[in-house]
Amino acid sequence: MAVVLGIETSCDETGAALVRDGVLLGEALSSSMDRHARYGGVVPEIAARAHVEFLVPCVDRALAAAGLGSSAVDAVAVTAGPGLATALHTGVAAAKAYALALDVPLYGVHHLAGHIAADVVDAGPLPNPLVALIVSGGHTSLLLVRDLARDPIIHLGDTLDDAAGECFDKVARALGLPYPGGPALDRAAHGGDAGAVAFPRPLTGRADAPYTFSFSGLKTAVARWSERQASAAGVAAVPLRDVAASFQEAVADVLTAKALRACAEHGVGDLLVVGGVAANSRLRALAAQRCAAAGVRLRVPALRRCTDNGVMIAALGDLLVRAGVPSSPMDLSACPEVFLTGAMIEPVPLPVLAGG
Repeated sequence: MAVVLGIETSCDETGAALVRDGVLLGEALSSSMDRHARYGGVVPEIAARAHVEFLVPCVDRALAAAGLGSSAVDAVAVTAGPGLATALHTGVAAAKAYALALDVPLYGVHHLAGHIAADVVDAGPLPNPLVALIVSGGHTSLLLVRDLARDPIIHLGDTLDDAAGECFDKVARALGLPYPGGPALDRAAHGGDAGAVAFPRPLTGRADAPYTFSFSGLKTAVARWSERQASAAGVAAVPLRDVAASFQEAVADVLTAKALRACAEHGVGDLLVVGGVAANSRLRALAAQRCAAAGVRLRVPALRRCTDNGVMIAALGDLLVRAGVPSSPMDLSACPEVFLTGAMIEPVPLPVLAGG
């Protein structure tokens, strides 16, 4: 059984983990989030420099937690895309160095496929088939997944504009809440009335594409409503708890309604909700409530597995190794923008320079 080292550096989290035969052996995670907070969002160059600083210590800590030396590693999996270009290049370069130094195969994997694999180490093998709802800062997608390591991933629907997590960040900023917006809005909504403000449910009409998402208009609706309230009665009169609760209810309502519709129309009895927004308390509660009513089995990773981490990449790499999937070539390059079609990312040929 192979020990797979997973490396994640797609954004502001530096993650490393070791997985063998579906069992987590050790992990480590460092975040540069505090360095970005003053800017209200992630600064790519700051993130990349933090990865350079954190990556080798993270791998060392993961190995120490597993009680293993580097010679025990049989394969290296790394997020090759999508993500911030400079951050991805840091991780891919490091993964290549480890693979070459240890003389082991390299697997360049898709970040979103890693999110789907995140729950394997805690809850066991993924059902086949399943509907996966990925909700994060950059992505909102409904997917039909069969064998994650071997089969193509089918997109049922994606977001047309702002992803759910991006919408959370922008609404939080409009309401004067700190970055990152998701956790701040979740805290602000505690004790609020989710029915206080009738915010729109985008793309839920009969004529709308059933699995497509759009959150830009919802973001604007919250900002405009808050501006009107503040203008009419003063900033102190804006009921923050009610606004936050009503906003996240609108997001959770749309996400879960479309996901359950996909399960019903495709005859799938299992729903997996993953990504950073899967940590939202209202989304988790409403998904559990609606899945129970519909007779659909729900899987949502533990909170620590929702945000980016090395475990999800090591778990995906472990699935690929056990499935006998061919490894990536050493000319693998980071792919900041790459559509999700499967677990692996195909290498992008490097350009041939004139005169070279």
